[in-house]
Amino acid sequence: MDRIQRVTAPTVDVLHVMLGTTAPVWGLQIIKQTQRLPGTIYPILERLERNGWIQSSWEEDSSRQGPRRRLYKFTAEGEIAARETCSAFEAKRTSTGRPETGRLATS
Repeated sequence: MDRIQRVTAPTVDVLHVMLGTTAPVWGLQIIKQTQRLPGTIYPILERLERNGWIQSSWEEDSSRQGPRRRLYKFTAEGEIAARETCSAFEAKRTSTGRPETGRLATS
């Protein structure tokens, strides 16, 4: 598993959404919860998968109408790394006095 070279607020938002559930999540679900654009979310998911943090699979539910969803879930190592990354990001943000830049919806 590779480390993320540059951790951004959108990346942390994606990690928070995924850490907030034990079930696999799909891209549109992450987009809605983070209020970020697809052009931001999907490259992050691709990078996380390429680095071994997450795995993806296609939804098998054929009874649901619409296109199949691509489901994302953490690898065991990826979940640990995600928790560490989010903690380090928040600690750095707090120590530098920077305002909250994430867009993660809290509802």
